[in-house]
Amino acid sequence: MTGLLEAQGVTVRYGSLAALDSVDLCVHDGQRHALIGPNGAGKTTLLNVIGGSTRPQRGTVSFDGRNVGQLGPAARARRGINRIHQRPAVFPTLTATENIVVAALPRVIPRRRWWPGGRRRIAHHRAGTLLDQMGLADVAAVPAGHLAHGQRRQLEIAMALAGRPRLLLLDEPAAGLSAIEVGRLSEVLRTLPRAVAVLLVEHRLDLVYALSDTVTVLRDGRTLAAGTPDEIRTSPLVRQAYADGVA
Repeated sequence: MTGLLEAQGVTVRYGSLAALDSVDLCVHDGQRHALIGPNGAGKTTLLNVIGGSTRPQRGTVSFDGRNVGQLGPAARARRGINRIHQRPAVFPTLTATENIVVAALPRVIPRRRWWPGGRRRIAHHRAGTLLDQMGLADVAAVPAGHLAHGQRRQLEIAMALAGRPRLLLLDEPAAGLSAIEVGRLSEVLRTLPRAVAVLLVEHRLDLVYALSDTVTVLRDGRTLAAGTPDEIRTSPLVRQAYADGVA
């Protein structure tokens, strides 16, 4: 069965250091797949390759059956791959609603070309719907720079969804969040539409196991193990890796 995303034999080297060494990865439509492993295992590098900001020396990346290896991040976003980085990237002086409208407008097509303000009206409607889904309706008119860190993270997810992606790349979304904020984030991610596949890099294993259908463990740029959360949780190889110090 062909996956929505397929990375095959991906190798990234920095001089003599192999950040990734012949890594394969497959994510299917609607799947929640997590990448875990020690610091320096190659998790973020693999996200960079999939998102288009890093070009591998070897290997291929295909999305929806097409090779996207020569496309940059913007072109991949137009194809349906959106990424959320470790630090929330929002427009601090714009309101929560305005942030989502800005993200939605490039993908909005009005029903009638002559409809005055049609694109912006559709974008505002989409923004309202997403703010409700994220639990941010009460801060819709608040500048993003005034929101709490966890709220900015939820807003960034809403902005990514506004572009109607088919694959969402999440790079440590729980970083810097309080326990309460992690709980809210977990609920938001749990209720994401299954029309959107998710590739998650996260150090919090409780969050990984609660949200993921499948998990890949990287170590020293190579695939150590792959399987269901239960298989990964009970794997002797993974247990040893964590005993050796997984951050």
